[in-house]
Amino acid sequence: MGRTKFSQHEIDIIAMLLRKKNAGTRFQQKEIRHQLRVNFEFNISDFNEQGKAFGDVELYEAIKRGAIVILDDATIADMKAKRARDKARDEAAKQQEAIENGATDWQAALKEWQDWEEGKAN
Repeated sequence: MGRTKFSQHEIDIIAMLLRKKNAGTRFQQKEIRHQLRVNFEFNISDFNEQGKAFGDVELYEAIKRGAIVILDDATIADMKAKRARDKARDEAAKQQEAIENGATDWQAALKEWQDWEEGKAN
């Protein structure tokens, strides 16, 4: 599940990309769906009816029915920053758990290697 809250600027860009997607080739459609997922955390499947095309008209319908909420730019920036912090925290916890379960701490191993390389050069 992706985001459901976007700024008006993001909605304008998403609408433009959806228009391009519906007019593009299969490869272009795939590229645009990837851009939507990566750049905006926007998953078409979160909002459309299965088997139906999703374009800018459907985007605005999703806004009207409340499935997508438009917020101000500052609020969106704060939300993105919090998501980034949460993701980093979760990744650090996952990495620590893996180390505790016997996985190699690749960051420590890399530091050892770099220290060894520096000692070898001197």
